[in-house]
Amino acid sequence: MNLGTTILKCRHSVRSYKPDPVDDLVIRDVLECARLAPSARNEQPWLFGVIRDQKMREEIGALTDNGKFIAEAPVCFAVFGLRDAKYYLEDCCAATENLIIALQSYGVGSCWVAGEKKDYAGKVQKLLCVPDKYTLVSLLPAGYPADLTLMEKKKTEDLVFYDRFCP
Repeated sequence: MNLGTTILKCRHSVRSYKPDPVDDLVIRDVLECARLAPSARNEQPWLFGVIRDQKMREEIGALTDNGKFIAEAPVCFAVFGLRDAKYYLEDCCAATENLIIALQSYGVGSCWVAGEKKDYAGKVQKLLCVPDKYTLVSLLPAGYPADLTLMEKKKTEDLVFYDRFCP
């Protein structure tokens, strides 16, 4: 194993956070990692929000159907994509994943909360005063884990085929 694969293998969704703030240097570095994500045609159609205000995180959490714990995280990242970019969803998902991995490398847990196609996406967008040319792709509450519940994952051999899939 190497450092990169170790970080990937130890990452798990975190929904319970310590109140400790995430350092500004960490936030800047993980945003740099998100900015450097792969992008179709190098369009880079993303816009990143960093929500630290407690009341704002509470409002966002209350709008979601599965992200009430956003209110407990010391920070929440919001990833928006330019609606008119052909591959904004793929690009912004790559940027979100880069954020998740970069946060994990600092010991900061996170949990991807859907934005794309959710009824609350427009409400979150308006709350954050993001222009209509963007659409919410993901919310990523983050902080140092208060506890960690590990879910069992499927086995590699049940998910992989080589060359052709012939059951």
